[in-house]
Amino acid sequence: MLFFRNYSFKMVSNQIQSKFRGSLLGSLMGDCLGAPFEGELVSSGDKIIIQRYFDKMEKPEYEGPFKKYTDDTAMMKSVAKFLVTTPEPDLNYLAKLFVNEYYNEPKRGYGQSVATVFEKLKHSKYTDIFRPASEQFDGRGSYGNGGAMRIAPISLYFHNDLENMIKLARDSTRITHGHMLGINGAILQALAIRQAFLLDPTETVKADEFCNTLLKQIHEVEKSYFEDLEDNSEDLPYCAKIKQIKYFLNQEFTDDLQEEIIENLGHGISAYDSVPIAIFCFLKAQNPIPRIETNNVFRRTIQFAITMGGDTDTIACMAGAIVGAHLGEEAINKTLLKHCEKYDDIIALAHKLYENRQLQI
Repeated sequence: MLFFRNYSFKMVSNQIQSKFRGSLLGSLMGDCLGAPFEGELVSSGDKIIIQRYFDKMEKPEYEGPFKKYTDDTAMMKSVAKFLVTTPEPDLNYLAKLFVNEYYNEPKRGYGQSVATVFEKLKHSKYTDIFRPASEQFDGRGSYGNGGAMRIAPISLYFHNDLENMIKLARDSTRITHGHMLGINGAILQALAIRQAFLLDPTETVKADEFCNTLLKQIHEVEKSYFEDLEDNSEDLPYCAKIKQIKYFLNQEFTDDLQEEIIENLGHGISAYDSVPIAIFCFLKAQNPIPRIETNNVFRRTIQFAITMGGDTDTIACMAGAIVGAHLGEEAINKTLLKHCEKYDDIIALAHKLYENRQLQI
């Protein structure tokens, strides 16, 4: 059996394959299971409803309709296909995949701003794939979470190549998002998935160590955008968010604290207000959480992310990608998985992604 170097534990090939599948399936499941609650403010009563929602779907006899995926998964699939199909990353090809996916199924929940980018890309025949996004919002660019929600395949594919992972996370996000916060949010999500991937799935994640590593890595990314600032991570947007994550992880969780968490970490559609809370949900769910009644850390992560309300499909999608990268496919309740649209296609895509990466090593 093949062994791989540069991991924090000795990982064998079947574990790597499991983590590839776990992360992409986690992304899908968070998207599908979180979509029905999108935009809602979750009350104490709603948490009971969400608990029953998960309990019901874990019963083998339950035959409810499958949960459809949104643009989160549609675009994630395009990123995976881009990595599988081309021997070297070809961003023009990725832009075409995004556009074709959108025009094939435009009713997956795409925002109007990204639809406008796709229309301009198609009309311009992809002569400058970064220009349409850079022109958004009076030239400021979008700072939404559309880059972060689809980034998992890049984290997996380049799990042993940090420099190229960051570069491709940045460049692939720039096709649709021109604002620094949107781009760096996608990079932060990519870093979190990669770090979870490199950890032993049999061990509980050490939250402080996880945050400290992220803080160091995203500081290097952010400071390049703020060359006029002194080397002070407190002045950098995502560095400040990670410090808030660390603070909230060390507090006793209550409904009042949840409101404070949402107020500070966010739960909206911007990357700045969704990537940090997805990371928080993953780390907090390493241990039991009040009114999240399950011993399965994978389910607990996604369920907890949904109870944060707001952009539930994307926050749960991102949290699911992280926990799946840590625990692998074995942690997923297959009865729950079967309620998610096209899950078998995602398994096949994850396998192709893994195989293609092995050919490049």
